[in-house]
Amino acid sequence: MILNEKYTLSNGVEIPKLGLGTWMIPDEQTDEAVRAAVSLGYRHIDTAQAYGNEAGVGRGVKSCGVDRDKLFVTSKVAAEHKSYETAAKSIDETLEKTGLDYLDMMIIHAPQPWAEFRGEKRYFEENKEAWRALEDAYKAGKLRAIGVSNFLVDDLENLLADAKIKPMVNQILTHISNTPLELIDFCKANGIQCEAYSPIAHGEALKNKAIADMAAKYGVSAAQLCVRYTIDLGMVSLPKTANPEHMKSNSDIDFTISAEDMETLKHFDKIKDYGEYSFFPVFSGK
Repeated sequence: MILNEKYTLSNGVEIPKLGLGTWMIPDEQTDEAVRAAVSLGYRHIDTAQAYGNEAGVGRGVKSCGVDRDKLFVTSKVAAEHKSYETAAKSIDETLEKTGLDYLDMMIIHAPQPWAEFRGEKRYFEENKEAWRALEDAYKAGKLRAIGVSNFLVDDLENLLADAKIKPMVNQILTHISNTPLELIDFCKANGIQCEAYSPIAHGEALKNKAIADMAAKYGVSAAQLCVRYTIDLGMVSLPKTANPEHMKSNSDIDFTISAEDMETLKHFDKIKDYGEYSFFPVFSGK
């Protein structure tokens, strides 16, 4: 059962292969979503400072009835925190908001502030400063693992050149019709576990007939095929939903996609746009 399966990060910490994404879930609904997910068997919850629902995640974790050490909770240092001081302060603020003694993982949300995402200024030195704050929080026992999100190969090379502790994770946009194979291969070669956010392309994959046809071949839904695809790539999958029925469906993926079909899915035509969500930097095609 996928909810019982884990990967082992480079520092020996185990991370569940399937997690609950909480982007765009209002704080006042997040604790209920966390409790619903945990009751279904989820043990991995992903939030971020930018989501505005860290407090709700904390309430859900503390009221879900499962021991804290059985859960894996991730948050993200806001993309705008590019100095040691602001990043370090934000980590402490996240711990305060969640009401948790530690986080299982904290990652840098993006290599550039969102207003400059994939722009000319790369923030290489600033990312090293933010990374140093994560390293220190890790050494202090505030975090069990540390990583990054939305980092490209040269962003990673920049950190790896001076890091005392290597990033354990890179959380990236990955789904059928958008699979950054070179980046995934680089991460694997450097012992960095990849995580897939928006594995269902924020719902756009459900409109793709070719995906639906492939799903029908396996007797599953398009969403289930999408989640399984990212798992079969060797990634952590983080489908976002507040709907318990979708949580259950997303976890009911005890099938394997054939090697031949995986190759087909890896090379699907790249998605043209993400509909109403295209204005978000990560969906802008940059």
